[in-house]
Parts: sequence; structure tokens; C-alpha cells
Amino acid sequence: MYKLIKKIMLGLGLLLVMFSLTACRNHDPKTVRIGIMSGDEAVWKPIVKHLAKEGITLKLILFTDYNQPNGALQYHELEMNSFQHSYFLNQWNQAHHTHLQSLGVTYLAPSRLYSNKIKKVSQLKPHDQIVIPNDATNEGRALSLLQSAKLITLKTNRALPTTKDIQTNPLKLRITPLDSAQTPRSLKDAQAAIVPNDMAASAKLKLSTAIYTEKINQTSKPYVNILVANDKNNPVYQKVVAAYQTETNKKNIQKIYHGTAVAAWDQTFK
Repeated sequence: MYKLIKKIMLGLGLLLVMFSLTACRNHDPKTVRIGIMSGDEAVWKPIVKHLAKEGITLKLILFTDYNQPNGALQYHELEMNSFQHSYFLNQWNQAHHTHLQSLGVTYLAPSRLYSNKIKKVSQLKPHDQIVIPNDATNEGRALSLLQSAKLITLKTNRALPTTKDIQTNPLKLRITPLDSAQTPRSLKDAQAAIVPNDMAASAKLKLSTAIYTEKINQTSKPYVNILVANDKNNPVYQKVVAAYQTETNKKNIQKIYHGTAVAAWDQTFK
């Protein structure tokens, strides 16, 4: 009985290897599956059409969860992704012992504090709730924004602080980390929330509801969004980067994001 089971398992293993090899042989090197957040789809559609003229098929795979696109790339379910900034990628590579690589920059979306209830930061009251993203990189960025808005101070100047690093909180604000995808919905109950730009775009949040905006300067560089792949030297992937970094797409970014994001490839950080 044991020998029979062993033969079956060996046979299944060989079939799996043969299937994998066949899949690799059948994959068209000019077909690129790219993982993006759903709020970025409108920016990518014209690029899909442009690349088709060059014989490259760009397939947009939509995500709503930041935790999925890098895993899909790591296991070769994607060839590229475009959703994260450098801090996020570095944290992912360290945590998962991977070597995903940046191919080039896309846009910078300053972090913003939104509210449906008040018009300015000074209207926040003691014990008001502020929701922030709960992933390590965006949580740290959100806390730094709250510090720059003079709502809290942090114990440390390290790049990625957590709520444990809050030193002073004069208004005793209830700062609540929440999954990034849930931050727009939290505005129904919370007094304010820091919503990542792609989530804000998907939720169609109006820029007029932002009561504080992150400043663009040297400290913004690690938060520039990037294109990522397993192989940054692949010439087809480089053509995708070139198709993104055009003057036409620069204007498209401005239009589609309603001024909430700026093209990063020629941005000056002072």
C-alpha cells in the first residue's frame, strides 16, 4: 500500500512539474500582467492602448488590498505591480525575504487628513477620533503627518513610528489604526481620517474635504510610488515604464486624480 501511495505522489509531482514547464513555455514574453489598485485603473487604460501598438499586451489585474500584489508578484502570478512606495517595498522585502525590485517611479500622492464634519484642523475637539491606515509604512507616514499638523508629538525621529511612539497628544485624540481600504468609510463615524490617495480616488473623496495636506519636500522621496518587478532589466518591462513616464500621462495623472497626485519622474524635491 505504501509503495502504491508513493508511486501516486511521484506521478502527481511529475505532472505538476510538466504543467509548470508547459505554462512557462506558453507564456508570451510580450504579455505583461500588472497588479494595480482599482482606483488607478483610469490612468492605466490609455497606456494599455499605447503599448498594444508596440505589440505589448498589458493586462490590468485589479486589487483593493495592499497585502496582495507583492505576493502575487513573488509567486509569478504577475510580471509587474504598481501600487506601493519605496518604504512599503523595503518593508515587504525584509519581512518576506524577497528581492522585488523597483523599475521606476510613477506619481507622488501627498497624504491627506480628510473630514466630513469639520473644515480645519483647529476645529478638532478633545477625544475626537482620527482614523489612520494600519500597515506599518502608511501608519508611520500618517503619524508624521499628525505631528506636522501639531496634533501630536513623537518620541522618535525614525522613519516608521507607531502609535506607541506618541509622546504628547494634547487633545487626547483617539487615534485608531484601520485597514487602508476601510479608511474612507470611517469618515461616517470618525471626526477625521488619513486616507491613502488610491483609496480616496476609489471612494471619490473630494479634495475640498481635506483639512490638512502633507508637504512635498526631501522627506517625501521614500513615498513616491514605484513600478516593481522581479527583474528590473527586462526590456519589455522597461517599455512599460517608458509608456507611463510621458508628458501625456503626466497630464492624465493631474486630470484623473483631480490634483491630488503629481507625476514624480521630473518632480523637484526641495
